[in-house]
Amino acid sequence: MRIFIAGGSGFVGRALSARLAAEGHQIQVLTRSPRKAETLPEGVTMVAGDPTRPGPWQEQAAGAEVVINLAGASIFSRWTPEVKQRIRDSRILTTRNLVAAMQPDRPGGQTLINAGAAGYFGFASQEPCPETSPAGDDFLARVCVDWEREAQQAASKGCRVVITRFAVILGTEGGALSKMLPAFRLGFGGRLGHGRQWFPWIHLDDLREIFLFLLKHPEISGPINCAAPAPVRNGEFTRELGRALHRPVLMPVPGWLLRLLLGEMSTVLLEGNRMIPKVLTDNGFLFRFPTIRQALVDLVG
Repeated sequence: MRIFIAGGSGFVGRALSARLAAEGHQIQVLTRSPRKAETLPEGVTMVAGDPTRPGPWQEQAAGAEVVINLAGASIFSRWTPEVKQRIRDSRILTTRNLVAAMQPDRPGGQTLINAGAAGYFGFASQEPCPETSPAGDDFLARVCVDWEREAQQAASKGCRVVITRFAVILGTEGGALSKMLPAFRLGFGGRLGHGRQWFPWIHLDDLREIFLFLLKHPEISGPINCAAPAPVRNGEFTRELGRALHRPVLMPVPGWLLRLLLGEMSTVLLEGNRMIPKVLTDNGFLFRFPTIRQALVDLVG
């Protein structure tokens, strides 16, 4: 199967493209920087281009059976007006350009698997959030709603559309966990704020298997919550990380300090939500790492 991946040179993209290539798929990765070709897994080819702008790269996307969109600027910085615009444009414009490239009359049809985020649900609800739960109304939720709306435009062209809403992805080669590990290994780790906020998460290996599962189950479409079935609160996560590393977790980060340093973005860390993967479990997907203890022991234990 020919698969085109936007954002394929990042943390998730490298791991996913390697897994898909190992399954025998033909993988093309879109990247702005030709230098990143050196870091791509074996068997993965590069297409140069800026996904936020139309260009010749769209011809390659048009020829793929599956288009996977993982592109998006990091949300983990203080949200100035310029940063907010970059977060939004990197998602909306990339998705719009990918949808424009897709061909409604392609033999066998096309599939768009577009990334989304747990932030769709906002950060106030303490109740479980399956795929059918309503969207939130903060900045990140509104970005997610508009992002998903852009992706769904491909359905009007006869394409299958899947929205993979990511929880916090746990892996040692990038993402949130890799940033936490230095402090926790030195014994300087601790909960964020009061620690009672929900922390939806998923092991990187399970996320990769979800994509393979979706390729093998074309009857699944629409939003898919990509999170482990057992979300935890931040306090439990930090205790389990300390346990896996055999280190104390005695240094909580005060909420007021995070709000001072990060402003509005601190709500992502201090509030959280309880996203659950109802569609995946209803369709028989089996998580290799369903609990946070299993995941952290595998990654750092």
